[in-house]
Amino acid sequence: MRDAYHEELDSIGEDLVEMARLVGSAIGRATTAMLDADLNLAETVIAADQRVDDLQHELEARAIALLARQQPVATDLRIVVTSLRMSADLERSGDLAQHVAKLARLRFPDKAVPHDLHATILEMGQLAQRLMAKAAEVIITKDVDLALQLEQDDDEMDLLHRALFQHLMDDRWKHGIETAVDVTLLGRYYERFADHAVSVAKRVVYLVTGEHADDLQTPTSVEGA
Repeated sequence: MRDAYHEELDSIGEDLVEMARLVGSAIGRATTAMLDADLNLAETVIAADQRVDDLQHELEARAIALLARQQPVATDLRIVVTSLRMSADLERSGDLAQHVAKLARLRFPDKAVPHDLHATILEMGQLAQRLMAKAAEVIITKDVDLALQLEQDDDEMDLLHRALFQHLMDDRWKHGIETAVDVTLLGRYYERFADHAVSVAKRVVYLVTGEHADDLQTPTSVEGA
């Protein structure tokens, strides 16, 4: 019975990894669909989000069943509860990728992003995909050091997000209000996607150590400040 119990715990972890890989792929494909005005690709991203939702529902059902049958304590309880929270982060990430694809579909055959912002949006999409790939690796390896690195990596997304807003606020902006709204939304989608990847990594830190990631971060030296 205990072997079956731990197999269930392992299966929950495997579902989390699959969800992370699916949403990472989704944000990459959604970015391509948007920048290339590829309607077919956008539709596949939108439809594929159902698989992420299904995985979350299956994971929740198994986790609740484990809580009811096994009444896990200590580390095992932490695994189940933390996994539920990670699945919520990953499901929301999938929704954000879907939002990007829906914007591509909404503006088709036109492109939502003006040419002079293509490079920035492409970089944000690629970074979002890399962050989620690293989050998947953290789930697999339970590497606390790697998990803590994600928050530093996310600083790059914050810089890109700020650069996007600076471009929007520039007096030379000539693409109109509708495009400004689209770009603002896109920036928010990528920024939130990255935040969810960081959240997943932080939850792994808690799962492994029992401590919150923010409490383990090395304080930045303020000497000379």
